[in-house]
Amino acid sequence: MGSSMKTGFDNDRYLKMQSEHIKERINQFGDKLYLEFGGKLFDDYHASRVLPGFAPDAKLQMLMQLSDCAEIIIVISAADIEKNKVRGDLGITYDVDVLRLKDEFQQKGLFVGSVVITHFAGQSSAAQFKAKLEKKGIRVYLHYTIEGYPANVPLIVSKDGYGKNDYIETSRPLVVVTAPGPGSGKMATCLSQLYHDNLRGIQAGYAKFETFPIWNLPLKHPINLAYEAATADLNDVNMIDPFHLEAYGETAVNYNRDIEIFPVLNAIFEGIYGQNPYKSPTDMGVNMAGNCIIDDEACCLASRMEIIRRYYAALNKVVRDEASENEVYKIELLMKQAKITTDDRAVTLAAKERAAALGVPTAAIELSDGHIITSKTSDFLGASAALLLNALKYLAGVDKGTRLIKPQAIEPIQDLKVRYLGGKNPRLHTDEVLIALALAACTDDNARRSLEQLPHLRGCQVHTSVMLSEVDMKIYKKLGVDLTCEPVQNTKKRY
Repeated sequence: MGSSMKTGFDNDRYLKMQSEHIKERINQFGDKLYLEFGGKLFDDYHASRVLPGFAPDAKLQMLMQLSDCAEIIIVISAADIEKNKVRGDLGITYDVDVLRLKDEFQQKGLFVGSVVITHFAGQSSAAQFKAKLEKKGIRVYLHYTIEGYPANVPLIVSKDGYGKNDYIETSRPLVVVTAPGPGSGKMATCLSQLYHDNLRGIQAGYAKFETFPIWNLPLKHPINLAYEAATADLNDVNMIDPFHLEAYGETAVNYNRDIEIFPVLNAIFEGIYGQNPYKSPTDMGVNMAGNCIIDDEACCLASRMEIIRRYYAALNKVVRDEASENEVYKIELLMKQAKITTDDRAVTLAAKERAAALGVPTAAIELSDGHIITSKTSDFLGASAALLLNALKYLAGVDKGTRLIKPQAIEPIQDLKVRYLGGKNPRLHTDEVLIALALAACTDDNARRSLEQLPHLRGCQVHTSVMLSEVDMKIYKKLGVDLTCEPVQNTKKRY
């Protein structure tokens, strides 16, 4: 599959269409639009995997087209600060991510107005975080937990509800509300501002920008199923928007949390304005991604592969005691709906068949031309390290039997690992093999040409017959490879 994957999404059309659509929405309300931004802004790799052609930073590029009229509010929940919640893909805590996001926005020329700490109830860690931000000259506002939220609308829309929250001073017509992760309180922050703005005679509106589910694709379209697989740990499910169906007689797809909260939103809008400008959760959205798919089959194929990868990720989490079986069952159900099995991913099948034949750990990679290369564990190398060398040799046109790294160069490294560093496993990991290859490249032309092929691994598919060490997984991630592992811990301790 790899990078030969056909483009299925028109990124340029998306940038143009999406920014135009948001401008129209700003004009619809008058003075201000609070735009709740779901999902990842800089690095939406899920979107780029299921919509081949979607740039991981497309949403950021789109915002940059609106940078003269936009300001950003970053929202973080005091509860997440308190429990040191970690962002799964980057391995950093939410409070650290707030600072990272702020720096990234500002480097791109976007104005970050302030940070809001939600669900605040005097948590000391949140108070410390506030002090730390203020020391850096960042404006911080506090929003409090409201008794009986979200059902007690009369209290919410009153001076003792939203009225207690700090009013966030903003200076631009488009206020983008974003957060390190889900459940941070973005929507409540927007609604609180609508309440305060209304008291001040400011005409403000609210809209929502989520890439998934794609509202104008069928409910069980592979792209929408892949989104459910990605959020299998959140108990989110895609649903037909009943309010949209009733208002317009049209089927649109949304997800359960937005549909469940809509009657509350409706009451809040009515409490503030006397009426709700929106007839459905779908109406609140501004996402144009569905209109920029140019090859549906390419996106379907990419989405089916994503579901299989998510399945393996969930299985591995269960083995490491990081998740419950429910996540696995949920994705198994999605695979049935998508009519796929793990054998539909060629590279998975290749690694499993090779492991069954040889009885040792194996690995397989599918290159961008569709060619599949396998490897096995040897005395010198783990299967994932051997796989890298085999793939690089093929890409550089170096003969399969050629040794890129001489055994006499590997032995001193093994000696170092075992004798001096107290390691049990003499085999080289992927990082060690790459360093050895880089050294060999100084004197050996085959090694140099092979090393230069590393960028061509980006977007390739890899499967291994056992779970890899942390080190190997990180190296594959840095190379941009989509890696999955059988949920088997290798008993011969290789770490």
